[in-house]
Amino acid sequence: MAAIGTRGTVTEAAGFNPEADVQKLRDAMKGAGTDETSITAIVAHRTIAQRQRIKEAYKQSLGKDLADDLSSELSGNFRSVVLGLLMLPPVYDAHELKNAMKGAGTEEACLIDILASRTNDEIKAINAFYKKHYEKSLEDDVSGDTSGMFRRVLVSLLTAGRDESDTVDEAQAAVDAKEIFEAGEARWGTDEVKFLTVLCVRNRKHLLRVFDEYRKISGRGD
Repeated sequence: MAAIGTRGTVTEAAGFNPEADVQKLRDAMKGAGTDETSITAIVAHRTIAQRQRIKEAYKQSLGKDLADDLSSELSGNFRSVVLGLLMLPPVYDAHELKNAMKGAGTEEACLIDILASRTNDEIKAINAFYKKHYEKSLEDDVSGDTSGMFRRVLVSLLTAGRDESDTVDEAQAAVDAKEIFEAGEARWGTDEVKFLTVLCVRNRKHLLRVFDEYRKISGRGD
């Protein structure tokens, strides 16, 4: 799993002082109304690691959970964003995946956006937290809420078995592209196993080469 604080573009705040940030957050939540500008200035401009230290300092000094206090003070989309920023990456991802499968319908874009873009270690961490927090495996929920080829792709991604090297096998990329074309567009029916093997197991650089080769074979190149 990536080290805490390495995902995203926020850089460490210079002269970071978690105790001072705790006091500013307390002041922002005092009295009538809430100073959302001050809250944003802190949580949106600290790294994940720094936000975790603020949460720890808040609990140590007040004996209360920062997320709970902010949740009671804020509302709407602003509350959702702030609480999301306070979560560790696998916790946030698990939370979003659960929400995507709540109620009628499924937010398929959310499921694929998360599961197709995370590293193997990140997916394992998401699986572990989801199981612990929701007392049900993520695979079971995904399987029960999706169907067909889409379900098979998601379940395959949840196994966290993607090659994570940077190796691009030019010959294999050409073979993969040819087999995908022949399994799909070139004839009726599809060879789903071939799609799953290529899309869910090959590394990302190799996939880009496969897509280039596929465009040539299918005649969809520029």
